Amino acid sequence: MDTYISTADPSVLLCLGMTAAFGIITFYKAKKNQVEKRCISARGLLLLFLLEILCFVMLKSYIVLILFSMACLICYIYLSVQTMLPVDNKAVLITGLWGVVNNAGILGFPADGELLPMSVYKQCMDVNFFGHVEVTKMFLPLLRKSKGRLINISSMAGGIPMTRFAAYGASKAALSMFSGVMRQELAKWGIKVAAVHPAGFKTCIQGTSELWAKQEKHLLENLTPDVKKDYGEDYIEALKNFLLHMPIHCEPDLSPVLYDVLHALLAKSPHGLYTPGKSAYLALCIFCYFPPWLYDFYIGKMQSDKSVPRALRASEAKNKNT
Repeated sequence: MDTYISTADPSVLLCLGMTAAFGIITFYKAKKNQVEKRCISARGLLLLFLLEILCFVMLKSYIVLILFSMACLICYIYLSVQTMLPVDNKAVLITGLWGVVNNAGILGFPADGELLPMSVYKQCMDVNFFGHVEVTKMFLPLLRKSKGRLINISSMAGGIPMTRFAAYGASKAALSMFSGVMRQELAKWGIKVAAVHPAGFKTCIQGTSELWAKQEKHLLENLTPDVKKDYGEDYIEALKNFLLHMPIHCEPDLSPVLYDVLHALLAKSPHGLYTPGKSAYLALCIFCYFPPWLYDFYIGKMQSDKSVPRALRASEAKNKNT
């Protein structure tokens, strides 16, 4: 039995019409929304493309067409224009605090988790997590009165595991979980909470060469002789190359982060999570929806870490000679 579907099939023509209408709606929403223009366009067009392929490959009856129409309707509702809170032509009386943006953070020396001293873990937790909690608790009484906004700047490393960021990533993960719990608990007070997970951007968090030398010295002084021997000082010294190459993979334009913070502060319906920057959302999706081995392969290629500890190099050489 021939299963080919003619382009003259009314269901196919309706599908094409629905696809075209959905594309126009997506473009209109992106044009109206200045804050999340690129995000809406990317999601809308991706969904449009996938649904179009689904229709052409699997469309065999009007049931699928109805499902397709329902999907477009759901997407239309989801892509509703995010309007900002009105402030024009109004007298604003300053009576309290509207928003708190927690943005303090330190990176620490990026090294294997086994190599990092406990002092680095404690310092990252103190600044990246406990500091945010203290500021939040201090200003929550004012935010409850204004039914305002709480925005915590976490990190891409706070949502996905990344090598050499054991201390930094753990502290940011704690902040992300804290933000999620606060979003749930403070909703009854009318406070909206958002976490921002930026990808790599060029900021001062990476530190300077003088700071790297100081951190490397502190790391070497706290290693046991066995660990230092197994890893090798050459491996540890090569970690600075990772810091030197980080700016190459970081974006100089901070406007995606600023747009998301602005949206979280002023939009009537802010999101609970923002992922500004290249690959931030993609990496999170791969980590959440794909097998761990695939994510490990992806993140390994993205970080391109080729250095090998001394003990492993010696073991590989011994295996080749036998």
